[in-house]
Amino acid sequence: MDLHILDHRLRVTCISKNGLANFTHALIKLIFLRNRTRCKFFSLTETPENYTVVLDEEGFKELQPSEHLQVESSTWLPLNVVSNGNISSSSQAVGVTKIAKSVIAPLAQQHVSVFMLSTYQTDFILVREKDLSVVISTLEEEFNIYREVEGESVPVGCQNVSNVLQKNGKEALHPTVHPVLIPQNQFGVMSLDPDTLPSIATTLIDVLFYSNSPKVDSQSSPNQDLDCIKFFSFSLIDGYISLVMDTEAQRQFPADLLFTSSSRELWRMVRIGGQPLGFDECGIVAQISQPLADGDISAYYISTFSFDHALVPEEDIVSVTDMLHQQRKDAATS
Repeated sequence: MDLHILDHRLRVTCISKNGLANFTHALIKLIFLRNRTRCKFFSLTETPENYTVVLDEEGFKELQPSEHLQVESSTWLPLNVVSNGNISSSSQAVGVTKIAKSVIAPLAQQHVSVFMLSTYQTDFILVREKDLSVVISTLEEEFNIYREVEGESVPVGCQNVSNVLQKNGKEALHPTVHPVLIPQNQFGVMSLDPDTLPSIATTLIDVLFYSNSPKVDSQSSPNQDLDCIKFFSFSLIDGYISLVMDTEAQRQFPADLLFTSSSRELWRMVRIGGQPLGFDECGIVAQISQPLADGDISAYYISTFSFDHALVPEEDIVSVTDMLHQQRKDAATS
């Protein structure tokens, strides 16, 4: 398999709910006027607490400093797994499960923090730029690694960071097993022809900025199951659009414009974290992806500024719930 280090340098940011009005102009420009911003990697995800915006350096210029904007200090690089000449596509209904053992678990063992962004088209594994040498050394036996440079894929040479890997191995710790929340919403993962984006502009703006969908008090504890949870994700990356929304929001869009998988399957969410997760903690994605991979269960995975979210097929939610509860029970007794 091939691993591509894409030609994007990304920032991970967070906009508070009560500060959204300060950024609506910039966000609308990034969504609908990408030729003016020259932003090629943009993702906006609304959760009950806030909006997570992941975007490249050109897009980041559009966000003005504000007390309502938090910016994670690192620059992140997106990695992409390519198998048999094709990007690991969601049409195969595998998502993060396919890369759990070959990418996610080895990086967790080397204490490399990852930020996941699954889309309709593929799965992006974001790693900090400063960790790149360790990432390459960890994965070079499993993958042919290429780095995109001005549109060309250039092979990456072997890394000599054995001392770093040895040091990380000695410091290995048991990762925290975080509690999970499983709301009742049914979700869809969809795509959209970019040429039809203007025709849904009003609906998209309404859902993103004026929606009255269920919200959770940011001060409340998410340790209990909720009937519904507010979650909406829009990504526009290298010209491809991906949308994740619940069935209630989906009904507001023209059905003939949204692309779904041939099975038109519905997904349920597993939200990871009892308290906001830190960016420095490693193994959070592995906590979910590893048992799903062992059970051969497909999953999309979307990290946000505060919590992580896995989407699994609705028919698998009971077995996933049992699996994760057993994982917590085993961790508590070990």
